[in-house]
Amino acid sequence: MDFPQILKFLSAVRQNNDRLWFEKNKGQYLQAKENFEVFVTQFLKELVAFNPGLAGLDPKKLPFRIYRDVRFSKDKSPYKVNMGAGISPGGKMMQEPGYYIHIEPGKSFIAGGMYMPEPGNLSKIRQEIDYNGDKLEKILTNKVFKKWFDGFDDFDKMKTAPKGYPKDHPRVEWLKHRSYIVSHNFTDAEVKDKKFIKKAVEACKAIKPLNDFLREAME
Repeated sequence: MDFPQILKFLSAVRQNNDRLWFEKNKGQYLQAKENFEVFVTQFLKELVAFNPGLAGLDPKKLPFRIYRDVRFSKDKSPYKVNMGAGISPGGKMMQEPGYYIHIEPGKSFIAGGMYMPEPGNLSKIRQEIDYNGDKLEKILTNKVFKKWFDGFDDFDKMKTAPKGYPKDHPRVEWLKHRSYIVSHNFTDAEVKDKKFIKKAVEACKAIKPLNDFLREAME
């Protein structure tokens, strides 16, 4: 689990994002990939201890590919400058709550919750917030949760109340979200520290009540 090597490689990719350089340095990539897979294997093991629904997942299938899909992007850089893994009962957080680990020089973070639920699931989540907002408030104001997170990320938030809900709804700010994600950033020094995996697991443990709330809403 050599995070300094991973960060060094990703920094080099950022500066030399082309296929020729990548092929010449394929060995560094394979080493970084293996280091990340070792971390994900241990990380998953720790998560299963408090989230049994993750048992049975193949840790090698959880990381995302480093190769970018540039078909519909103006940025034609062929490689991502990060390594990430999605962890949920079905695999990589496909339309279900889970956890996400993102390693990138200067931009590493842990996240969890529900990313861009399809319309049916989004409606169910909003309905659950409408009916059981007090339960969600207890989760978001819990001391352990607040140690790591400051509410939902607002990258995907509507400017007005969604259709069917009054503008003065007591939970309107939560209802405006189209993704229900929380995240915590880590510095490069924290990522390189031996206690990083422990901290990452603690952050995910704080996310679990939120994931449970979202999962129950969609059932």
